Amino acid sequence: MNAAPVDGTETDKRIRIVAVIDFPRPLVEAGQRYEGLVLPLLADHGGRVDQRLRTPEGCTEVHLLSFENREGYESFLGDPRRSAYQESTGVELHGRVLEVQEVSDDEPTAATSRSEKAR
Repeated sequence: MNAAPVDGTETDKRIRIVAVIDFPRPLVEAGQRYEGLVLPLLADHGGRVDQRLRTPEGCTEVHLLSFENREGYESFLGDPRRSAYQESTGVELHGRVLEVQEVSDDEPTAATSRSEKAR
């Protein structure tokens, strides 16, 4: 898996996804096997893992993924190999998937906007 820097230097307009996946404790090992099978499929759809994090007990993984375009993301979601791997490993997926975008340093945050209005 080719990881890109997560420091704001990337200039292309990739679709960015954050996935927070929880595995029930008895399925942690199976979940890690599933991720080992499924994450390499990203490249077939113009996707990549930009960053992958795991909690010490292994029950939760956080993935920062990116895709060249929305069509690639959607084709990854519909790839029948994903459900086949899920079935073969016996993994139940629980989590959240969020489409995100980078925030520039000069873009106001909600807290900044409120404090400016109070002045």
